Amino acid sequence: MRSVLLLSLTLATAAQAADEAAAELWTAKCKSCHGPDGRAQTQMGKKESIVDISQPAWQQAQTDADIREVIADGSPRNKKMKAYKDKLTPEQIDSLVTYIRTLKKG
Repeated sequence: MRSVLLLSLTLATAAQAADEAAAELWTAKCKSCHGPDGRAQTQMGKKESIVDISQPAWQQAQTDADIREVIADGSPRNKKMKAYKDKLTPEQIDSLVTYIRTLKKG
């Protein structure tokens, strides 16, 4: 029983660390345009007419693969959205996809 509890605590701690790393990555790479909440209510977000990715309709319309592709290859609609495939690991890109899914408006 004790080992199950320790394993649970270890997994919870690892998950929390991964969430924090994704949040830090968002802050470093994405927040300046997409904002802290994905609504793109930043100077650059407004200037570039960046879509509000917290909208339920956007969240439903985009697959994880779609989001991963834009992060990796850049946006075909907005050339200022740079490709990150040479700057981020696949694991970091996956963590951003997971983080983006938490930006849903409630």
